[in-house]
Amino acid sequence: MSLVLRLSESEAKILLESLITRERQMAEVCETSDDEDLVAETGNDLIELRLFLNSVRDQAVRQFGERVLNFSREPL
Repeated sequence: MSLVLRLSESEAKILLESLITRERQMAEVCETSDDEDLVAETGNDLIELRLFLNSVRDQAVRQFGERVLNFSREPL
């Protein structure tokens, strides 16, 4: 079973930015926590998140180009 999403460029940017932010947060937990159970659980989830993020990023870049990875709020 799978889920197919049709995303506009702006929607893909929102999704990617959210995934990247979450990946950083989870990596921070793994790098700084003294709780071994939390690190193990977060680390397992982080592996899955990174696999998903890589897939989404690759597809988005193929569809929209590298600009889809520009999350700047600065006007052009």
